[in-house]
Amino acid sequence: MEILVATAVGLLTSAGIYLILRQRTFPVILGISLISYAVNIFLFASGRLVVGLPPILRDEAVAYTDPLPQALALTAIVISFGMTALIVMIALSAYLSDNDDRIDMDDVSDLQDNDA
Repeated sequence: MEILVATAVGLLTSAGIYLILRQRTFPVILGISLISYAVNIFLFASGRLVVGLPPILRDEAVAYTDPLPQALALTAIVISFGMTALIVMIALSAYLSDNDDRIDMDDVSDLQDNDA
């Protein structure tokens, strides 16, 4: 089971990095989402979640599930939602100003050549 989770995290991370390196804004947004999913799966896996155990140790419970990874994953979900909304708004404003979502790296190299 650990190999399956590690493979899923690795595939999501590598696909996310590949999409972030694209020169369009929509794949960048998808890549950031995939990386946030990989982080959430990693956080859940780090807590060794066990089915049927309470998150808080009670008198009648023999063992408990660590609630910290669950809280970290919930926080990561909220932060990734906010960051995705921010990136979508930035991409939308860039698209509306240029009528294209392509990231043009030639303009950056021209600016660097002119400054030198």
